[in-house]
Amino acid sequence: MENFWDYNVWGSLNLIACLLLSLLAANTIKRKVKFIRASLIPTSVLGGAILLAISGFYKLFTGNIFFDTLFFGGNGMATLEIITYHCLALGFIASAFKTSDNKMTKQRGAEIFNTGVTTVATYLIQAVFGFAVTLVAALLIKDFFVAAGVLLPFGYGQGTGQALNYGNIYETQFGFAGGKSFGLTVAAFGFICAALGGVIHLNILKRKGKINWVNSEESANDVISAEEIQAENEIPMQGSIDKMTVQVAFVLVAYLVSYFLMCGLGMLLPGMKSVIFGFNFLLGVLSATIIKTIVQWLRKTKLMGRQYLNNFLMTRTSNFFFDIMIVAGIAAIRLGIFQQYWAVLLVLGLGGALITYFYIGFVCRRLFPEYENEQFVAMYGMLTGTASTGIVLLREIDGEFKTPVADNIVYQNFPAIVFGFPLMLLATLAPVKPILTWVILLAFFLVMNIILFRSKIFKSKKHKEKV
Repeated sequence: MENFWDYNVWGSLNLIACLLLSLLAANTIKRKVKFIRASLIPTSVLGGAILLAISGFYKLFTGNIFFDTLFFGGNGMATLEIITYHCLALGFIASAFKTSDNKMTKQRGAEIFNTGVTTVATYLIQAVFGFAVTLVAALLIKDFFVAAGVLLPFGYGQGTGQALNYGNIYETQFGFAGGKSFGLTVAAFGFICAALGGVIHLNILKRKGKINWVNSEESANDVISAEEIQAENEIPMQGSIDKMTVQVAFVLVAYLVSYFLMCGLGMLLPGMKSVIFGFNFLLGVLSATIIKTIVQWLRKTKLMGRQYLNNFLMTRTSNFFFDIMIVAGIAAIRLGIFQQYWAVLLVLGLGGALITYFYIGFVCRRLFPEYENEQFVAMYGMLTGTASTGIVLLREIDGEFKTPVADNIVYQNFPAIVFGFPLMLLATLAPVKPILTWVILLAFFLVMNIILFRSKIFKSKKHKEKV
């Protein structure tokens, strides 16, 4: 029998309360401290940094791991990693349930497609650079894990959850001691580079008179209309079942379906079970899309009379899961891995940020000339931090989303998933065939750039033929 006063009953709840408390503290600090507010560091990143600092000091003075104390159930670090893993998928699932009424034109389709291809090409250049760094490091550092640099695109391009997923695969399947913490540390570097690099870039643009920097907190976009909260023919906000409960139920049912899919694929491909469960977010999005399509069909055929899915509440739900994911992921970093590989991590972190900055700048100047600056800050923030970081930076110069950049960021996920899937498979080949994998990554990057600049390459060829 369980005693209700035991820590194994309260530990997980204490941990979640601690995560939420750190978010509240970070929000207060960010609003009250001017230079932190100006830095654009996401509140969730600041909250994670607070917990990381507390755990670091605790370890320094006691020699014990803060989150593995009895107060957190004795195994809090593992719980933090589990929370990060699940919140990644749950956040994506909630986002996938949202619908859009925007009409797609040929030009808008091309811009969204190019945004998705740019995303994957940036993953690849990050992987090529990061892998090159750790190939060299493996020659200089005894027993260093040669494929560690492949975690750069997962930490920078895809964020905390995927950095943890692949760090875990490298740790459990390929013997990279500290792989999870290495990936989480890379992701934390990414958030810092996204915030600081983004602010520096915005200040440069402002000084040159190229943008009007607005206060995102005072943006008119913060005013939410009643129609956004309660659209026509939707279920009531408070009926026999609360509307928010319905949204969460859809998200968790979709995640349950994705779990069954992963179990089925795991039985069919037992050798790839860890990789399959690392794709929890992808199968979650697939499950959500299928369920949303069924719901839309039921509405169309009049078999379902009311609208159950609500964009406003789904956005709140996805943001909640992403906030928890980021703060838990940063808090789960074991500082010992940074002490051990600080030089490699610094080269990866700073080099990855510079490579990303200059490559995205090159692409935006040539393919998005009508809104180059807006596209750049959003993509740089997204491909070093998260999509929410990119939106935060975007709102500083496009507070009312007058440019189509926000839509580009949302809808680019579809082409990005299609073209980015091989990268996930190559990541598992990297520890086995490092040189071959690096060459394939480089070739893949070149192919993606041919696709990306197809209009300019083939237009140039046609022009020469006419001449």
